[in-house]
Amino acid sequence: MKLELKGITKRFGSLVANDHIDLVVEPGQVHSLLGENGAGKSTLMNVLYGLYQPTEGTILVNDKPVTFSGPGEAMASGIGMVHQHFMLVPVFTVAENVALGNESVGAGGILNLAETRTRIRQISDQYGFDVDPDAIVEDLPVGVQQRVEIIKALVRDAEVLILDEPTAVLTPKETDELLGIMGQLKADGKSIVFISHKLREVKAVSDVITVIRRGKVVGTAEPGASTTELASLMVGRSVSLTLQKAPAAPGEVTFKVRDLTVRAANGQHVVDGLSFDIAQGEILAIAGVQGNGQTELTEAIMGLQEHVSGSITLDGEELLGRSVRDVIKEGVGFVPEDRSVEGLVGTFSVAENLILNRYDEAPFARGLSMRPAVIEKNAQEKIAEYDVRTQSAAAAAGTLSGGNQQKVVMAREFSRPLKLFIASQPTRGVDVGSIEFLHKRIVAERDGGTPVMIVSTELDEVLELADRIAVLYRGRLMGIVPADTSRDVLGLMMAGMHADEALAQATELQGGDQ
Repeated sequence: MKLELKGITKRFGSLVANDHIDLVVEPGQVHSLLGENGAGKSTLMNVLYGLYQPTEGTILVNDKPVTFSGPGEAMASGIGMVHQHFMLVPVFTVAENVALGNESVGAGGILNLAETRTRIRQISDQYGFDVDPDAIVEDLPVGVQQRVEIIKALVRDAEVLILDEPTAVLTPKETDELLGIMGQLKADGKSIVFISHKLREVKAVSDVITVIRRGKVVGTAEPGASTTELASLMVGRSVSLTLQKAPAAPGEVTFKVRDLTVRAANGQHVVDGLSFDIAQGEILAIAGVQGNGQTELTEAIMGLQEHVSGSITLDGEELLGRSVRDVIKEGVGFVPEDRSVEGLVGTFSVAENLILNRYDEAPFARGLSMRPAVIEKNAQEKIAEYDVRTQSAAAAAGTLSGGNQQKVVMAREFSRPLKLFIASQPTRGVDVGSIEFLHKRIVAERDGGTPVMIVSTELDEVLELADRIAVLYRGRLMGIVPADTSRDVLGLMMAGMHADEALAQATELQGGDQ
């Protein structure tokens, strides 16, 4: 099936999310849409899938104009979509989820799932999915849940599959398996629109790459294009994708976590008996698929979790049981994973956000009075140092792009002497050029002798920044390994295998390949 978009424009008020985009997806082709978060990729696909109506432009299927008033009409035309956040009911079986919206009712008004089960088994066998139609979805690994989403589309005879950031929640092994599945679908004549910001994956699987920046198509590329070329297209200037950093020179161990346990409201241990150290002048990266206790770990350190036991010490001082304000006063810098909710006050100015952790201290305050001139001077210095793109220091922080918001948070946290720096998803939603800058700044903090803890679900980022890597799985520590540990070993650890076992299995597999 041939799919074509002509002059697609989507406006939300004065915001132009898509600006006269042209795109052609040929039958049996993997066509990648590459661009930074916020570039307009997902908006474009939501238009194609009938979730949004285009402000201007035409969609053609097999050279005939079509209009979709909703996903049902898109599916009826042979277009299926696997969203970044799965559209599954956790307590339903695979068959029940696949049947949703396409139910067959038998005698007595009872749902007839026999035909659905048969189709699931057929598709599962054809593509090697290994999916049990009667399994409860919430009991399945994330990678298998994603296969259920693909099966949902294929059961409805999708000829074009839209995969929106499909590897965001997968382990490296699951990512490789998905890329293999995409190859099988392509060989079967299916077309795939692969939406991603990950250069390595796009290069590995694409026939054609279309790059979108700020809502516009800025170029197309062959998969043989270098990552540097693709990155430059994404951000509009040349960037370095390799972080240059000297080997760590760890000093005294000043941050210690012992037997840390965090209990959820239902009593489940979301962090389960963690123990680790970080020395001055080193970066410990916490790796793992999102949702394996990383958020609760950082929140426990910062005093944001209630049901916590164990010990967290910094320079010999116990942090457990202290308030967030006390932890910050002890010299802990913290960049939360959701900057817009936890890192900034969107309605406050850039200048005000830059002093949120010191607004009542000299030199920004004298007694009960704040000192506007000093606050403004500080803002101008930080805006220049961190290259924050803003109309003025008085602009509301919520009006800035994601990357510039992150720079404001980083600038604030690095504006005082630190005894510990923690950053959770430090470059999520940040363009390639800003990533380069923020990574250098994190390494500079390490080189200044600060213990640094980075939490990231991006394995490339972990490998780029880490001096040592700790892997979490279901709240437990699978091991702490050197920064040069292979992706294969890290992937096995992220799937729940302890470090020594993962290393042995990876070594055995490599031996078998020789």
